[in-house]
Amino acid sequence: MVRDGYFYGLGLAAVAAALWYLTGAAWTVAPPLVLAAFFLWFFRDPSRKIPPEPGLIVSPADGVVTEADWIQTPKGVRLKMSIFLNVFNVHVNRSPITGTVSTVDYRKGRFLNAMNPESSALNEQSLIVVQAEGYEVAFKQIAGLLARRIVCRVKPGEHVERGQRIGLIKFGSRVDLLLPEESELLVKKGTRVRGGSTVLAAVVATGLTPEKAREIA
Repeated sequence: MVRDGYFYGLGLAAVAAALWYLTGAAWTVAPPLVLAAFFLWFFRDPSRKIPPEPGLIVSPADGVVTEADWIQTPKGVRLKMSIFLNVFNVHVNRSPITGTVSTVDYRKGRFLNAMNPESSALNEQSLIVVQAEGYEVAFKQIAGLLARRIVCRVKPGEHVERGQRIGLIKFGSRVDLLLPEESELLVKKGTRVRGGSTVLAAVVATGLTPEKAREIA
């Protein structure tokens, strides 16, 4: 469990105990106890089986793929993907690849609904770029309508492993990715993904064939 869960859960449990002591009425205790249980559940952090094969790009978040399109960027053609996290998803974020963090750029912004395409540019967000050998993957932690805090626990120059926990977004949000041109897409819009374990794409330039990547995925 993420430590925030203990902070909220135990805090509300203490409130429930205080209300019971002061009032002796069970109905005053129920709301904080229900909220405490919700926070303990929301901040769960389940272990995941991380695929070990080279060249795989795993999902940085739990949720549903809402976009998977090729776009033109200043660095060339990239595969843009978006994953929407609702309030019921695990909100711990993970690194999609093994490599070195080259960029961490936090930007303040608005709190539009994360399903709104404009949220990618206008909402509060953290851009993280991980550089592997010969390619890089950029992804954004984007706040949503309810998400009011982004937590990023990595810094430029830090080495990360595929599937490593790198932070979280609280209470419904979105994660966008830019994958290299050599990527072979292995999911589609509407696919439900799990952070760290679902393979989104394979970088075929690493020697991993599309056929083998699909077999692994």
